[in-house]
Amino acid sequence: MNPAFLPSPAELSPLEVDRVVELALAEDLAAGDVTTRTVVPPDALARGVFAAREPMVLAGLSVAARVFARVDPRVTFSPRVADGARLAKGDVVAVIEGPAHGVLTGERSALNLLQRMCGVATLTRRFVDALGPSPRARITDTRKTNPGLRALDRYAVRAGGGHNHRNDLSSAVLIKDNHVAVCGGVRAAVERARRAAPHTMRIECEVQSLDELDEALAAGVDVLMLDNFDDAQTVEGVRRIRARAHQPVVEVSGGITLERVAALAAMGVDVLSVGALTHGARAVDIGLDLEVTGSWASTPG
Repeated sequence: MNPAFLPSPAELSPLEVDRVVELALAEDLAAGDVTTRTVVPPDALARGVFAAREPMVLAGLSVAARVFARVDPRVTFSPRVADGARLAKGDVVAVIEGPAHGVLTGERSALNLLQRMCGVATLTRRFVDALGPSPRARITDTRKTNPGLRALDRYAVRAGGGHNHRNDLSSAVLIKDNHVAVCGGVRAAVERARRAAPHTMRIECEVQSLDELDEALAAGVDVLMLDNFDDAQTVEGVRRIRARAHQPVVEVSGGITLERVAALAAMGVDVLSVGALTHGARAVDIGLDLEVTGSWASTPG
């Protein structure tokens, strides 16, 4: 594999985890858990097993653990596998033990976040697997993430073997069709960006035709995004790019399906950006079955 395209480290900021967990719990516990408070004895202890109910790729263990730690620090969340693992139906994800009130109160928020993150990781892995043994191409996400959950979505993409595109609008110059329309052309937009952008920042330009591709090449962009090109246009676009001494990174976007991934990689593209990884992922099915194990009153010490 090209060293420039080694997998990204699958790290998730604890600050981002805390922010999302606080919002999730504030939403679900505005006035507390009335059912648990009125039905479950306050000193009950419980043990539960998180298990995969379908094949999946795991992501989000630290997020689920943080939910329970925030609800009741006495609850212990013990993972049995690591993020990025492929799970079969029935595999145990984690075991949870502690006060039943804390377990029941945090259950839904933890599952909502964990199931969504695993869904993103699972779909990402399907696209990565579809690449086959490509020596250069990578699968990346886009900014089509759930508002407020971008850090978790992007982590899940990495856990699934994918990579991240720019994190936000300040991360890179990405000139798209509407920028070109307002600015008056590809070359004009690129030249304005080059004059104003920091010298440490690369300039990417989206093109929608071979004519725009030639214009962007002449302007010396660092990354060329071929947007909604069909296969014939992609082959010709890559040929023109590879014929130049200065070769920008070649990205394709728009209409990237599992069925097209291997063929696009074989055409010599570097990056396949897939918005569906985050906006089209289905939450997977993870179960949590509980049993009462005793009460604080009966626990020694």
